[in-house]
Amino acid sequence: MPHEVIMPALGMAQDSGVIVSWLKSEGEAVKTGEALMEVETDKATMEVEAAFDGFLTGIRAAAGQSVPVGDVVALISETADAPPPAPKDTPEEEAAAPAPPKGKTVIMPALGMAQDTGTIVAWLKAPGDRVRADEPLLEVETDKATMEVEAGHDGWLAELRGKDGEAVPVGEVIAIVTAEEPASPRHLSVGEGAPASGGAAVRSSGAEVEARDETPRGEEPAAQGRPSPSAPRDGTVSPMPEGRLLASPKAKRLARDRGLDLSLLVKAGHPQPYHVADLDELQRLAEARPTPVADGGARYRLTARVPSSGLADFETWMTDSLGSAPDRPVVLAAFAAASLRLATGEAGALLIRHERPLAASGLLADPDLSPLGEIAAADDGAPALILRDLTASRIETASLGDAVPVLTVTREGEGLVAALDAPASTLDGDAALLCLDDFAGRLADPLRHLL
Repeated sequence: MPHEVIMPALGMAQDSGVIVSWLKSEGEAVKTGEALMEVETDKATMEVEAAFDGFLTGIRAAAGQSVPVGDVVALISETADAPPPAPKDTPEEEAAAPAPPKGKTVIMPALGMAQDTGTIVAWLKAPGDRVRADEPLLEVETDKATMEVEAGHDGWLAELRGKDGEAVPVGEVIAIVTAEEPASPRHLSVGEGAPASGGAAVRSSGAEVEARDETPRGEEPAAQGRPSPSAPRDGTVSPMPEGRLLASPKAKRLARDRGLDLSLLVKAGHPQPYHVADLDELQRLAEARPTPVADGGARYRLTARVPSSGLADFETWMTDSLGSAPDRPVVLAAFAAASLRLATGEAGALLIRHERPLAASGLLADPDLSPLGEIAAADDGAPALILRDLTASRIETASLGDAVPVLTVTREGEGLVAALDAPASTLDGDAALLCLDDFAGRLADPLRHLL
């Protein structure tokens, strides 16, 4: 019996994909794992693999054609000349199916490369409920795992398709979210609802890919009832300017429970999607979040803690390479300049002043743009930032009210503490946060400065 190759769901809110090219020809032998075609969505282009051995037959969509998710695009047959199967549904039968409400669809996602179906463990929302895009809608089980599937859209649940315990083919519509509250919301069993995409029901896929939470296409209903991203400590997931933030449902729920804002990871430059393992870093960023204080003018004061072993090993390596010990304040000033340049987007010259108690201070021009062993002193000028090295002193904190941002490095037990003290007029909150986070990263792993 031939296996159907469907247009896979590459994202939770994807409704179609464009076939860029076929990588196998009609009648050509294919093996499990071999790439069959390239598919493009509004987010990415990727290869779709075969899930079965056999021969590629019955290609139904040409290169350049847009195909709804769940539609059959080809077959993998036992022989090269296998005839295509007859359609399952007649037009009369399709016309008799109940008309679905008009709205955004939620499909059964592909959680693995060779997954055919997903079993609905439990619905977490009822027909007629209002939902947010990032709210868990149901739990789905495959032979590999059980996971939550999010609504993907803001609005109202007008229709659910599939009862608890029922298996639903990958790519098939399992819910419809409407912008307006439905007059008659309903919950159907599998097969009762009309296909909203106009595509054939999916029975066997040769090309599922791991479902990811991606930016939905088109306009979404207004986010009524969604908590404000600025609400203090409410765990709201702030949306990115271009769309939704990408994170696993569990990471979002734990962040919400802990009162953490996942958008801090975005602002600090950490790559998406986010998982539970990223929450420790998120907690650190939240603790270092800038807070204006009124003491002669609003200032941002942030701290970050890192192990000292990375800097110590780096200085040993530099000593072996250069034949002499590096000047720590100069090295730290180079790190500081690179972090400030990243945070502010400054493309011009940067003057950095380095200071150390009972030692000569100095002014450096663009220390981040020169090899660490060849950084030259500048004659004069107003510094854009001061690097204060207190690692050799007993001072634990220092805030002297300087008119420019100050990065201070102190010791704490076996680790280092990096602190940023900056007038709010010199750096905005996001830039201050990014500057300290990058500087702390360079302290923890100085080799990244050389990349």
